[in-house]
Amino acid sequence: MAPDVAEAVFRTKRKRRVLLMVHESFVPPEQIAGMDEEEYFSMKTECDVVHGLRQLGHEVRVVGLRDELAPLRQVIDEWQPHVVFNLLEEFKDQIVYDAHIVGYLELRGIKYTGCNPRGLVLARDKALSKKILHYHRIRTPRFHVFPKGRRFKKPARLAYPVIVKSLVAEGSEGIAQASIVTSDQALADRVAFVHEQVMTDAIAEQYIDGREVYASVIGLHRLEVMPIWEILLDGLPASAPRIATSKVKWDLKYQDAHGIDTVRARDLSAELEAHIARLAKRICRRLNIDGYARVDLRLTPEGEVYFLEANPNPDIAYGEELAASAEAKGLSYEALLEKVIRIGLRR
Repeated sequence: MAPDVAEAVFRTKRKRRVLLMVHESFVPPEQIAGMDEEEYFSMKTECDVVHGLRQLGHEVRVVGLRDELAPLRQVIDEWQPHVVFNLLEEFKDQIVYDAHIVGYLELRGIKYTGCNPRGLVLARDKALSKKILHYHRIRTPRFHVFPKGRRFKKPARLAYPVIVKSLVAEGSEGIAQASIVTSDQALADRVAFVHEQVMTDAIAEQYIDGREVYASVIGLHRLEVMPIWEILLDGLPASAPRIATSKVKWDLKYQDAHGIDTVRARDLSAELEAHIARLAKRICRRLNIDGYARVDLRLTPEGEVYFLEANPNPDIAYGEELAASAEAKGLSYEALLEKVIRIGLRR
């Protein structure tokens, strides 16, 4: 279907009551005029989704949650939304509790967008997801988990260099150039940093040199893969490892200074792109991920593809990897949002 025809189809469908579920700190204002750049960027996703849904003609309300369900229960009982658009990433300051909120929606029989509870649980844990995929013969880096509150002890089989991350945090939280370590002392220091600053368990995994590519996947039982995307890190200093640090992801000035951007993956053969797409579908099915997701992969100079992590309910802001890759396939931003809602309504 041509993009202009698809737009017409999306815009003639029934309008819905859509409840946007976000963290209490990211409830977007009714008007974004007057917001400074930093404030807007901190809640760009929420602003973009609200605006896009209203452009489609849907009636939208926003509920902000922090540590109690009462606001969600009240608006569901009073307003009876057709679907909840889930942008919640944590509850009670726990990243992994988002699965429980989605479980509550399922118990109430409420339709929702994004991933189901089981997929959220399996994907959030970077070690558990790698164990499952390794069992299914999908190439993953070797790794070791350092639980918070336990005495540090490096296993003999863990060879350097490794990259140290939070076991469950997303968005490159806690990742810096110093996350790549090559000695026992540096490993101990970085594990302690994750424990103390990110306040989660740490995972140290084999550092895979190469390009970081992203496969965006949309669907329930029938999965659709968008064009493969990648992050451009060529402008980083020559000595810097090519990794997506927190600065690379979120610091606008740093991005401008080093020419960091995300684009359609360069110079992929049709065979390799098809292989990555098939692999992304396999990963989502093995981890029970549905709705929409972004699978992060490492492509080595030899053409080997390693699984890094899966991101259910990834950033769906305009211009980010998911929306940009969907646009490359002919879906405008509003059409993407409508597709996500339709998938949620089919649960």
